[in-house]
Amino acid sequence: MISSDLGKEVIKKELPLIPKLPGVYRMLNSKNEILYVGKAKNLPNRLKSYVAEKNHIIRTERMLSQTKKIEITTTSNESEALLLEANLIKKYKPKFNILLRDDKSFPFIYIGNKDKWPQIKKHRGKKEKEGFFFGPFASAGSANWTIKMIQKIFHLRVCDDTVFKNRERPCILYQIKRCSGPCVGYIKKEEYKSSVEDAIEFVSGKSRRIQKNLSNQMEKASEDLDFEKAVILRDRIKALNIIQSSQRINEANLVEADVIAGYKESGKTCIQVFFYRSKQNWGNQSYFPKHDPDQNISEIISSFIMQFYENKNVPKLIILNHEIKDKKLIEKTLTSKENKSIAITVAKKGSKANVISLAEKNAKESLNRMLYETNNNRNLFDAINKKFNIKNNISLVEVYDNSHIQGTNSVGAMITFGEEGFIKKRYRKFDIKSKDAKQDDYAMIKEVLTRRFKRALLEKENHLSLPDLILIDGGKGQYSTAREVLNEFGLQDLPMIAIAKGKLRNSGNETFFFNGKSYKFERNDPSLFFLQRLRDEAHRFAISAHRAKRKKAINKSLLDQIRGIGSIRKRALLNHFGSARAVESASFDEIKSVEGVEEKVAKKIYNFFHE
Repeated sequence: MISSDLGKEVIKKELPLIPKLPGVYRMLNSKNEILYVGKAKNLPNRLKSYVAEKNHIIRTERMLSQTKKIEITTTSNESEALLLEANLIKKYKPKFNILLRDDKSFPFIYIGNKDKWPQIKKHRGKKEKEGFFFGPFASAGSANWTIKMIQKIFHLRVCDDTVFKNRERPCILYQIKRCSGPCVGYIKKEEYKSSVEDAIEFVSGKSRRIQKNLSNQMEKASEDLDFEKAVILRDRIKALNIIQSSQRINEANLVEADVIAGYKESGKTCIQVFFYRSKQNWGNQSYFPKHDPDQNISEIISSFIMQFYENKNVPKLIILNHEIKDKKLIEKTLTSKENKSIAITVAKKGSKANVISLAEKNAKESLNRMLYETNNNRNLFDAINKKFNIKNNISLVEVYDNSHIQGTNSVGAMITFGEEGFIKKRYRKFDIKSKDAKQDDYAMIKEVLTRRFKRALLEKENHLSLPDLILIDGGKGQYSTAREVLNEFGLQDLPMIAIAKGKLRNSGNETFFFNGKSYKFERNDPSLFFLQRLRDEAHRFAISAHRAKRKKAINKSLLDQIRGIGSIRKRALLNHFGSARAVESASFDEIKSVEGVEEKVAKKIYNFFHE
């Protein structure tokens, strides 16, 4: 029977030493692992509640039964405590907290304003450049689609500055009417600037004036019998209508808002977030926070909000489908963080209720799909257990593969699959370091597994947990090599399967090796399809990593091999000549004429290519 007495005694001993101030408390186990992070307006009063209550929920009882130590951090106010709590939860991922597991950044659309010919492109990360940023978009796909449509309407360039400065003739985008050709002077600077201003206005949600202006231009072109121009303008209007109609009906007229709806079923929760900016819907995203089955939906949404916005810009309005605890405190905290007024509202009627209803419907559908996939994956894991007579239940699989071309750009890859599907944040690639391993598949798999498990077993923090099963792309030789590595690390009991394609390499004829035995599957066996799927994903990831490495090597300039040529001089040379090959063909006087290249340096460059 679980007893909370241990944790209660720890709290009793610490209580006299804890000041009556707002702050954050952390409960730790015997290994100094953080079990739970909580915030309080008054730390002693909050901790006393753990001691005073006799019948805690099961989750709290389990937590207190493992608590051996308490740490506190005081803050100047409750809002600071709330922010610190969210930060610590995301950093340490305590097992008894609600956890937002997907923490990716969202893409923005960037339009420059500093250059003569501003570029439009997708942007992630810090907004350090001068220019205009529009977003967030829910996915890279929605951002890319919007950029594509803006190209069709306003004909802005998307090429990098280096490419732009060194073109002598327009690219294919000009030919297909997606760029106005500023690189070769096919449009005047004033006209291009006007197009940029229109694009900024359009993305800001002000499209009526632009549409009217394009219509007037088309009519005038028709009257002037300039039918070619009229057709171009017609196509631009058509693209404008497409992007407008693609937006979901924004009957609530939301200018800047996030619509957040949570749906809970079978102890799991999906939270759906819709992004509305500039009166447009810029996509939606599903989240599946980790929590105990007994936690209620309001508590889950409340914790989600603070973790979600811990490192993201907060819109002026957040619309929810459930009331949440500490709503006023969260509003105050986010307002202080963003230095602007933030409002949180629960939509119960009217147009906002229709919007939240749509988000809730999407949350329900996403959760049902996830539950179905989870159940299906669980059945597949059980089938693998039964087929190979694996004693321990499988819930996490790591799959390994290698990729190289005759020993060059050798890369090892690891992908991970769990009950909810592929876990992209656990994907890893390994640049093969040993010269002997680069052409030897056995040595390659040995290096990859050694690095993976040495790090996991020796590093106490920031390591990936061990899998329940390892899948190796290879035959008996790869299996034996991998088995030796695992045994060296004391992982004799970690199950491992090798999958060999066979002589003809036909799908369905694979042979599987496990514990000294070989296995075959019927061609229509779902377990076979499942293992093939895992193998193919590892192969895809390995190939992608190899191609990226090869591309980087190809793109590496010959100028990098010349000592004394730094990034500034390299950039100046490439901007002047267009390519390293052009530098190679240049005369000494031509090289010397480049700004920033002294005679001594020019001589060194010329001699490098001609000696």
